[in-house]
Amino acid sequence: MRIAVLVPAPDYPEPWAWAYDIEADALRSAGAEIEPVAWTESGDLSAFDLVLPLVAWGYHLDYPRWLAFLERADSERLPLLNPPALLRWNGDKAYLAELGDKGVATVPTLAVESCCDADLEEARRRFATEWLVIKPPVSASATGTHRLGPADDLPEDSRGKPMIVQPLIEEIARTGEFSLMLFGGEFSHAVVKRPKSGDFRVQPHLGGVTLPSEPPPGGIALASQALAAAPAKAAYARVDIVPDDEGTLRIMELELIEPALFLDHAPDSGAAFTAAILSAARKATA
Repeated sequence: MRIAVLVPAPDYPEPWAWAYDIEADALRSAGAEIEPVAWTESGDLSAFDLVLPLVAWGYHLDYPRWLAFLERADSERLPLLNPPALLRWNGDKAYLAELGDKGVATVPTLAVESCCDADLEEARRRFATEWLVIKPPVSASATGTHRLGPADDLPEDSRGKPMIVQPLIEEIARTGEFSLMLFGGEFSHAVVKRPKSGDFRVQPHLGGVTLPSEPPPGGIALASQALAAAPAKAAYARVDIVPDDEGTLRIMELELIEPALFLDHAPDSGAAFTAAILSAARKATA
């Protein structure tokens, strides 16, 4: 089986081989032929049995181009996994409000089209808190994410732009954020990500640390419920979960496009990942 793994544009500034190599090696171990293809310069993909956007980092920096690629995948019936409809839905974090409306315990989310001071006041009233987090609905790596206290002004890079507004979950600083990996809908392994002292962002480039972990009690059931509410089945998924300040588990994000899957922490060294990908590929090409 010949598989294209979408990777960043040639001028993407962050190192990405650490994520690509472990996933590609897991697939190669099952006999697949793997080729990295920049998602911005993908060209003709008809020779591939499967196209995986696993390392399509930077899509949020040129989102119209990414949406155009998904439209092309639909029109050309590219064997894209996860499927285009799911990737399109997952690209805008406003899906969190949709999940909440379906009864999935998510971090409460207010999606606004043109963020202003009145939106912050509405969020403080709705969430009964003076502390908020705001972020662009299409983003990655905590880009454009801000923590706002009761006396903080709306940052200029957020004013008048689409944003999502959430209550600050202070428990992240103590417990951390759990990431559960599910392949073919089945739980594989988990890690916990913790921010550096004084921060609320867990990304490594901001000083966060990632450690192997058991899933929190009830976490697998919540992850499965969230994935069942998505518009299509996910062959691979990372579900980020946090306990709120009352101890209730909530979905922070569903990562269904290009998540780090931490296969180095998988007890089976990625065998479940490989089996799920190849099984879905065979069904798609049958």
